[in-house]
Amino acid sequence: MATVLSPADVDRIAALARLEVTDEERARFATQLTAILAYADQVQQVDTSAVTGTAAPPGGSPMRDDTPLPCLDRDLVLSQAPAADRAAGLFKVPRVLGS
Repeated sequence: MATVLSPADVDRIAALARLEVTDEERARFATQLTAILAYADQVQQVDTSAVTGTAAPPGGSPMRDDTPLPCLDRDLVLSQAPAADRAAGLFKVPRVLGS
């Protein structure tokens, strides 16, 4: 990988993540993110053609059985929400797209 992230790249990533970064952080993050991407590129170069794929780790899945459970009481949950339209049965959340 020949790409080195610039401070402008860090600004773009920070804007997408809705983060504010200082000049010092911008320079440090450019270096750190470039190193992370270089490591990811190095990992991608590993020959895994002889490795057999598995759907679960040896010994089976560590996940619990998918057992249906009763739902929470809607009125109780809405009464505890910081912003809710109880008549419509909806939570109100801050706008994140197009703001």
